Amino acid sequence: MISHSRRHCVVELQALPSRIGQIRRIVSAQLRHWQLDPLIDRAALGVTELLSNVHRHAQPDKTCTVEIELRLGRLTVSVIDSDPRLPVLREAAADALETCGRGLALVAAVSEAWGARHQDDGPGKVVWFSLRAAPAPAAPQRPVRIGSKPVREPAPAAIVAVDPGGVPAGLSVAASVGARPG
Repeated sequence: MISHSRRHCVVELQALPSRIGQIRRIVSAQLRHWQLDPLIDRAALGVTELLSNVHRHAQPDKTCTVEIELRLGRLTVSVIDSDPRLPVLREAAADALETCGRGLALVAAVSEAWGARHQDDGPGKVVWFSLRAAPAPAAPQRPVRIGSKPVREPAPAAIVAVDPGGVPAGLSVAASVGARPG
């Protein structure tokens, strides 16, 4: 189910690898619609990491909700799932060759703030991150200078009178005065 309001979008899904790409596209399209193109890459990366964590860790099922909201110049992306265990940010000193376990570190790196809390109305948790949503820079308001060049009048047309009787047979009047036949 997808529901939209002017500055709020909610998507319910199963956090399966095949669905994560679809959610990235939905988040990207919604941010384009809100004219927040500069935030697309960071928001898509953050939501990918949070959904990957749901897929990897959430128990008993992978059902979750992605919510994006723009309020007071701040974009908040939340992932809500039914697993009550809160995520833990791994220390930066972890083995540099590890291939997993860095999702929250990436979320922390691309966002201004992030956090996790238990759901208020039931089991499960909410993991979220936020980004400052600065409006796109407007075009500078400068006066437009209009140069004043004199307007050239077209050259007056030359009118030539030709006596059609004096033109040899087979030759048109236009050809006899140097004009191209039309």
